[in-house]
Amino acid sequence: MEPVLVFPDPAPPELAQVLDLGGYPWKAVNDDITATRLAPNAGWSGAVICAYADPERAFALCRSLRRSDNQLEPLMILVNGTQLAELEQRDELFEDFCLSPFHPRELEARLKHLFWRSGGVTDTRPELVEYADLVLNLETYQAAVGGKPLDLTFMEYELLKFLSSNPGKVFTRETLLSRVWGYEYYGGARTVDVHIRRLRAKLGEHHAGLIQTVRSVGYRFGQSRWGFTEE
Repeated sequence: MEPVLVFPDPAPPELAQVLDLGGYPWKAVNDDITATRLAPNAGWSGAVICAYADPERAFALCRSLRRSDNQLEPLMILVNGTQLAELEQRDELFEDFCLSPFHPRELEARLKHLFWRSGGVTDTRPELVEYADLVLNLETYQAAVGGKPLDLTFMEYELLKFLSSNPGKVFTRETLLSRVWGYEYYGGARTVDVHIRRLRAKLGEHHAGLIQTVRSVGYRFGQSRWGFTEE
């Protein structure tokens, strides 16, 4: 699986996050010379060009990539709303475009479709756990909610992974201790409560409710299949 070319360098954090969570290897460049120098032997898998910050350089790079001996495709351009009219005269430079600011899920879907259509890199997509706006990459131990990365400790990540992999199921504190921490762990139930509280804080006000308290039992992630919740 060859890397995707990204412009500019450094890549915008929100774009890097989508590529990393999607399992796309990538390298950022600032010009066609660097693109040629860093190109893998088998060529780039495609390109994602951010044209909203420096459109002149961005479109110049697109033209150069299209005119090279091994014409680079597929190519996606990220633009803002004021640039839409410019695209009408430049449709030969790209296969698809996405408006910025973009929702991570939209860009992820567009990239998946783009590379699937061209026989690109999505065949090796890593295993993900997804629920609503939450995404966990099980290969890289990365997590994000609403497109924003979560700074989790190892055990916070493991607890969130276990819960989100079993949505709607209720687990007692003792079960969580044995399944996440392991039978050899001698900590008490308070360990679970502390980690749940920290996870909710890191998920933020709008997503803390993903982890629900089931009174006198334990915790549940997401909605019950019976369609009711308990505080």
